[in-house]
Amino acid sequence: MSTKAVIEPPSYHQKASKGRMEEIIKEVQQENLGDNWKYTSDDATNFTKKISDDVKNRLRDLGLSRYKFLVQVTLGQKVGEGMHMGMRCLWDQDTDAFATVIHGSDDYFCSVTAYSVYQY
Repeated sequence: MSTKAVIEPPSYHQKASKGRMEEIIKEVQQENLGDNWKYTSDDATNFTKKISDDVKNRLRDLGLSRYKFLVQVTLGQKVGEGMHMGMRCLWDQDTDAFATVIHGSDDYFCSVTAYSVYQY
């Protein structure tokens, strides 16, 4: 006889909050880039990794143990061109969430998207 484990979906208080995710992203962007940061290609690689790691660590600190967090950071210099970004994901709209925050100045832009995916 086999027994199957039943995993319940998260309660309201155990769900990832898009609003809280946006707050965390904004805080990390402000702490790392501030208002006076100037874009250099040498710094961009290090800053994208640091921002990604900082956001992911703070999301983990929320204590949502059944969630997996993924963070994508795009950091670029503004030199007159345009840019379009898109995404496609498969997920459970009742439990999973994402948040995107774009920060920048006349010199650069920094787009951070965080995904929270519930692990059943």
